[in-house]
Amino acid sequence: MQKFDFTGRVAIVTGGGGGIGRAASLALADNGAKVVVVDLSDEAGTVTVNLIQENGGEALFVKADVTSEEDIKAYVEKTISKYGKIDIFLNNAGWEGKIVPLVDYPTEVFDKLMAINVRGVYLGLKYVLPHMIEQKGGAIVNTSSGAGLAATPSMVAYGASKHAVLGMTKTAAFEAAPHGVRVNAVCPGVVNTAMMRSIESGFGQGDPAAAEATRKQFAATAPDGRYAEPEEIANLMMYLVSDLSSHVIGQEILIDGGAMLT
Repeated sequence: MQKFDFTGRVAIVTGGGGGIGRAASLALADNGAKVVVVDLSDEAGTVTVNLIQENGGEALFVKADVTSEEDIKAYVEKTISKYGKIDIFLNNAGWEGKIVPLVDYPTEVFDKLMAINVRGVYLGLKYVLPHMIEQKGGAIVNTSSGAGLAATPSMVAYGASKHAVLGMTKTAAFEAAPHGVRVNAVCPGVVNTAMMRSIESGFGQGDPAAAEATRKQFAATAPDGRYAEPEEIANLMMYLVSDLSSHVIGQEILIDGGAMLT
């Protein structure tokens, strides 16, 4: 892990209980930040906090449903109450939904996914940004996806939501930059996480052999022939919230091993 200096900084990570969110939470703490881990799962969020504390870092777990405006207000208020500020916000929580063609996609699943992936990101920005603007500084990274840059057959809601995240990123970046706050987005391709296991299973219609074939097919789309590890996405996030990226504003940065080159 590249070393950054986040000593004295306070970070919030939504979806911090696993995958990219856990890797990013650990990276922030390892580089000196105090981390507020936000997740819907008590167990997963607590595991992340315990890992941070075992490594000598400082962390707080806040359970939240990112579709709930009250829960989002609460994780922001608890952070301010505990630490007095928010320097870094990884607006990362998300859900993959179902793997079915658009015409068969259940409307209730579409609505649920948009509430998590779009409403959750919007509300996070709405309630974190005022604190960063008031303190005249801060860095935000929204988690979009390669699916926010291209067509996503059989994943209409997920693709639509990740395109929306990029639209919000640009608007937030434009409005926040005059106040010393930077907003950017990462667009991961396939990443070795539980979410990808679910997606592979969905494309494989629950058959383990078909899911494994899907995994190999996805990996083969990248010139380097593999999935990213969560820590690699976290490395990019660390750069984007560090002083090294001080003039990077409103960008959507793809990290997919070159898959979209073809």
